[in-house]
Amino acid sequence: MAEHKEFNFDFMGHVRPAVALTTLLVIISVGASLFKGFNFGVDFTGGTLVELGYKSEPDLNQIREALHASEFKNAMVQRFGTPTDVLVRLPPTGDQKAASVSHRVVELLPGAELRRIEFVGPQVGDELAESGVLALLFALGGIFLYVMLRFTWKFSVGAIVATMHDVVITIGYFAVTGREFDLTVLAAVLAVLGYSLNDTVVVFDRVRENLRKMRKGTVTEIVNAALNQTLSRTLMTSGETMLAVLALLFFGGELLHGFSVALVIGILVGTYSSIYVATATVVWLGINRQEMMPVVKEGAGADERP
Repeated sequence: MAEHKEFNFDFMGHVRPAVALTTLLVIISVGASLFKGFNFGVDFTGGTLVELGYKSEPDLNQIREALHASEFKNAMVQRFGTPTDVLVRLPPTGDQKAASVSHRVVELLPGAELRRIEFVGPQVGDELAESGVLALLFALGGIFLYVMLRFTWKFSVGAIVATMHDVVITIGYFAVTGREFDLTVLAAVLAVLGYSLNDTVVVFDRVRENLRKMRKGTVTEIVNAALNQTLSRTLMTSGETMLAVLALLFFGGELLHGFSVALVIGILVGTYSSIYVATATVVWLGINRQEMMPVVKEGAGADERP
């Protein structure tokens, strides 16, 4: 039977360049989010969704040109389901009713058959944005309490810093590139929270175990050992998850494109942050062996004495 070979990378020896890279990405993401803003979808801004059907596969560029040459200059066109189905997203059109909007769209696109029409008011969009922010804050609060109860407050801070790092960079990508940010992207961001936390907790478990077992070595060396011991598990989990997400990205259609892109970025950034953000924060906060030792209750074992 072949002997299992353990990794021996000096992760903590590259903390400074990793922190520099992380700081740069966070600054770019925050700057783009604040000054450039997001290209919010109809879910948040309000507007009209028109689903059209064709007898044969249409040319999306011709549809876009026809709509952009009319009063619908900011219309977004994408495939929906089968190659003959098209989804048109229209921004708010003032006092124009959804029925008249859909009728006008069908007039501009010969051969199109109206399948479905949905109208999202600006008030509903605001409520969705507020609910999304609240969901993110509640998730972060739950993560903080869970990690603090399972480990210590230092590990809890490390988990929150890593999680916020992943969220900021993931949504920052959409701000920088101008890709549409809709409810599917928000769902992917929330999924990234759980994925990143799971990977971080696995590393933290091994760090705690090593602090209790390894009597020699500095905290940095012990953390390095924990990262190397969990590296194969991290790579296998990330790789398998990435394969599933890439399948969605390439074969899931345009409707799931933003969702898939957010997950791809989240997996990459989440794996990185478990190594260089969460653990680095814990080391910086000064974790030590004494904090990890189980508390021995006074009188424990007295009943076992003769």
